Amino acid sequence: MPVTGLIKNSFSERKNKFMQPTLIIREAVAEDISIIRSIAEATWPSAYSHIISKEQLDFMLDWMYSDASLQEQMNTGDQFFLAEYDQQIIGFASVKKGKEGISKLNKLYVLPNIQKTGAGKALLNKAISYAKENASTRLQLQVNRNNTAKDFYEKNGFTVIQEADFPIGNGYFMNDYIMELIID
Repeated sequence: MPVTGLIKNSFSERKNKFMQPTLIIREAVAEDISIIRSIAEATWPSAYSHIISKEQLDFMLDWMYSDASLQEQMNTGDQFFLAEYDQQIIGFASVKKGKEGISKLNKLYVLPNIQKTGAGKALLNKAISYAKENASTRLQLQVNRNNTAKDFYEKNGFTVIQEADFPIGNGYFMNDYIMELIID
């Protein structure tokens, strides 16, 4: 192959390597509320439809993901982060600085067709970093006792510290494990 061909092929390979889309984790702002709700609406059926009724799923989505609810969460200290890949939002997380050195991971969802690609791990790492930056020594979360996400959290160092049932209204309960990660 002529040298010019080698240079051209080498440049093309480098160009493709450097132009690969990258995963970006960024802070969410109020203008992102509609995309957060859209991702919740896309992820919740696959995450929960085999665990809770459609009526409870709809109730919880309205309760936690209405524009007013998300705005209130942002206004009262929940820090939302978005995972963006190739200029598309593919997931989100929210974490809140707590008292006594405990922060709480309130939400972490990645679009079903994107799961197991590292996006969830990147969002979790951002939440852990946020907790550390806010002087937390522990990060806690709640996960439904029948949700396979529990395995994801265990693989990332969380342990179950309690089993609890939380009444949420309309006769519904969240049947959760409370899990905790000790932050170094």
